[in-house]
Amino acid sequence: MISPQTNKELAFLHELFVATDWGERFAELIDEHLKLPTEGQALYLAPGTGGHAIALQERSGKELTFLCIDENEECLELARAKAAAIKEGTVFRRGTLDRLTLPDNTFDLVVGDGSLVHTGRIQPVLGEMTRVAKPGSTIALTLPTFSSFGEFFSIYWEALHNCGLTEHESDVESLISILPSVSAVEEMAEQAGLDEIESWTRVEEFDYESGEKFLNTPLISNFLMPMWLRTLPAGTYEQVVKEIGRLINEERHEAEFALSVKATLVVGRKALNQ
Repeated sequence: MISPQTNKELAFLHELFVATDWGERFAELIDEHLKLPTEGQALYLAPGTGGHAIALQERSGKELTFLCIDENEECLELARAKAAAIKEGTVFRRGTLDRLTLPDNTFDLVVGDGSLVHTGRIQPVLGEMTRVAKPGSTIALTLPTFSSFGEFFSIYWEALHNCGLTEHESDVESLISILPSVSAVEEMAEQAGLDEIESWTRVEEFDYESGEKFLNTPLISNFLMPMWLRTLPAGTYEQVVKEIGRLINEERHEAEFALSVKATLVVGRKALNQ
């Protein structure tokens, strides 16, 4: 249940188990509400293994070209292989999401998938997305917002209490409070320099037959859990995870354990005077 040590393992897990369910929920919001420009240059941040970015490239035609930036080179290798297999011209490059080495005022569209980006990085990422966009161009970001994961946080707090780690119960409060509300994300977008800001949110549910199924799902064990439990003292991780599984089985009463996520898309235009 501890995250794999290599980016290559994470890349394959992302491709097989995360992009096909979790990623699609956020991608659907973009597909439903984002209008692509007919030409120019587009930037896609955190494309993972590239499936959605390539789909947008195919949908837009050859007059709009996509550059995709991700922090995991192994994910990018899988994405490049996909693009090459269908002779698609999408470009994939490694970079740091909140410190892009790209010039100002370059892109006609900037899209970001913040669904697995630590919440504390969202504001600087939005700032970078705005910086590299041309004035008047569209910027779109997806992410989970406030009240997501509430079912897990309740059980996590109880697990900490049962394991005698009461001094870390405040960590759960931090996890809950750090998730921004939709209005807070809109305010971040405004502070970054966006106008005409709109947002769409829908509740997505992920169901698990047991505590074991929940804990062994790659989305949970390899991507979300390491972020949630990163403040635990050394040597307590497995104890807490075991207790989380026990509590899920005890409290679900033969029903599935449901993890709900408020998936949000925020869209705006870079102010013309920037």
